[in-house]
Amino acid sequence: MSKIDLKGLGIEVEDVRRNVPPCVLYEDAIRDEEDAAIADTGALLAYSGEKTGRSPKDKRVVECDKSKDDVWWGPINIPIEDQIFRINLERAKDYLNTRKKLYVVDAYAGWDPKYRLKIRVICSRPYHALFMYTMLIRPTPTELESFGDPDVVIYNAGRFPANRHTPGMTSKTSVDVNLEDREMVILGTEYAGEMKKGVFTMMNYYMPKQEVLSMHCSATCAPDSDRSSILFGLSGTGKTTLSADPKRLLIGDDEHCWSDEGIFNIEGGCYAKAIDLTPDNEPEIFQALRFGAVLENVVYDQEDHHVNFHDTSITQNTRGAYPIEFIRNAKIPCVAGHPSDVIFLTCDAFGVLPPVSKLTPSQAMYHFISGYTAKIAGTEVGVTEPQATFSPCFGGPFLVWHPGKYAELLAEKLEKHDANVWLVNTGWTGGAYGEGARIKLKYTRAIVDAIHSGELADAPTETDPVFGFEVVTACPEVPDEILVPLHTWKNADGYHKTAAKLASLFTENFQKYASGVSEAVRQSGPVAKSTATG
Repeated sequence: MSKIDLKGLGIEVEDVRRNVPPCVLYEDAIRDEEDAAIADTGALLAYSGEKTGRSPKDKRVVECDKSKDDVWWGPINIPIEDQIFRINLERAKDYLNTRKKLYVVDAYAGWDPKYRLKIRVICSRPYHALFMYTMLIRPTPTELESFGDPDVVIYNAGRFPANRHTPGMTSKTSVDVNLEDREMVILGTEYAGEMKKGVFTMMNYYMPKQEVLSMHCSATCAPDSDRSSILFGLSGTGKTTLSADPKRLLIGDDEHCWSDEGIFNIEGGCYAKAIDLTPDNEPEIFQALRFGAVLENVVYDQEDHHVNFHDTSITQNTRGAYPIEFIRNAKIPCVAGHPSDVIFLTCDAFGVLPPVSKLTPSQAMYHFISGYTAKIAGTEVGVTEPQATFSPCFGGPFLVWHPGKYAELLAEKLEKHDANVWLVNTGWTGGAYGEGARIKLKYTRAIVDAIHSGELADAPTETDPVFGFEVVTACPEVPDEILVPLHTWKNADGYHKTAAKLASLFTENFQKYASGVSEAVRQSGPVAKSTATG
């Protein structure tokens, strides 16, 4: 731990503590934060107040001359003028200057030194400092001594609200990103994930400028080779579970880049959902939530500090943050060679996508841009039948460029490095949700194992008449009868109607991105609705 002078940034506080070790941040949190506690496992228990998740509708991006033609403007990247950013930045600095003590975390985003960004986080809560000390890549003492000026500065004044009367503000929360000045301001939210995703947003802008693909995915590699595998998937698709593979080494659970040298993790930690966590269903995550980790917004017993991971009375979005080296099979440093396989995970509650299909590069671009999964009835109020969910590039809220930019980079790297692309359905078979059954996890694991072993590369396939991709019809340890969806439905007419419905949803969604991609990609989606009814 050392002191640092921030006067050059307009912050006059004398007591500014840099890269404080976890043990001291624990002490400060227990002393200074009203609700902080220590779990019986040793993790710091912290609370983010009113906001227990991100506020995507309050994110703003400064419209600057040099970058405005690069940004995909719209509901994800809502523009504000530079002057408005300056007002919010001044408001954040004014608040930070009222604190007796501040924390600075100087660390890296990106495990490859050639591409990493130097990140500086300025905050007032020890919880936030520990969170980012955990989630960024911690420099060695020598690296910290020569750290120099940061590439990105995050001003976290989340305990102080934005001024609602400032033009462009829609609430007391504002998360503002300035791509040219490489600054980020947080007002009106204490949810720590805003800092993590702010860094990812910066990487999503700067990496593609260097022909590096930034990705919202997990990654593993074989213990006996440098070849990696990457898994994309939205919430509920099984990405975290399938990444926790004892037969492989973990590169990272959430954010990666693919460069000419291979892949690397952006982060130095993991940020896992904690809802219903048990040592049986997620043993690696459970044991990682110990001293040095942060448990966020969980409920615990006041007498013995035992955490009740099933209690969602504060939020369903309970989380745990821990250094990646807490995972026993993590590969440190978190870099690996080029992927042999790219896997798109989807939980298809309509029950019409096959358990595993092989995609062409154009189909890969189409499904990458689509980023499909489905919500199931009963998970949200008013949801009585499967609801299609699409998130471009499986990470829409964090994109800066048009999704076509990331898809083009993906296609280039797939072709250059001869990687296979697979669409794996972890959802329903034999009918939609409520009629069919969830594909057994042991079958999905067998499919992923066969992908990694290379057995599926030469497996027999047949062309899906609706979606056009090649359906794998034989896989070790998976019954042949579940591999072709039509064969699992009792009512063939019901299958055709449901497949046509899902195909039309894909087509309707893709219209938003069609102008930014080639004709070959536009033609790689499902066939016309009239044909799909077959």
